[in-house]
Amino acid sequence: MNEPTALLIIDVQIGLFNIKDFPIFQEEQLIKNIQTLLDKARKVKVPIFYIQHNDPKGKRLENGTENWKIRSEITPRFGDIIIQKYNSDSFLGTNLDEELHKRDITRLVIAGLATPMCIDTTVRSAVSHGYNVILIQDAHSTLDSEVLKASQIVAHHNDVLQWFSELKKAKEFEFFQ
Repeated sequence: MNEPTALLIIDVQIGLFNIKDFPIFQEEQLIKNIQTLLDKARKVKVPIFYIQHNDPKGKRLENGTENWKIRSEITPRFGDIIIQKYNSDSFLGTNLDEELHKRDITRLVIAGLATPMCIDTTVRSAVSHGYNVILIQDAHSTLDSEVLKASQIVAHHNDVLQWFSELKKAKEFEFFQ
């Protein structure tokens, strides 16, 4: 399928990996799977968008702080696009849709954090904006909640979001441009 595609890496920021007593589910595998996607996308020159969350002053992901920075293992490169966001929806109040339209992108491959908030909201919003979406089922994650283990949250969202997106695994997915 030669549909114009972009890779969206959402909120893979230092501050989400250092919450005391709340580790990101399968953190190492998450980073490896995102690295795999980045390598595949770069080989065929698929545009890569980093979505970076900004919290208000004094909060965990405050703009410009160490916690706000993108994890070093997946640092953006020259030519990658960084979109700043201020809520769970990567489209709301950002120029993401405009930047995707400039490049005639119609399909989005989505990975990152956190599954029940920014991943879920962005997948649904992308569909509402008319994009075809592929959610990389082993390249998004979260932490335990007071009610569910992170593994349950990820599994639940993969189950629910299959109605809005196509699910693929990082190793199996291939980009074509």
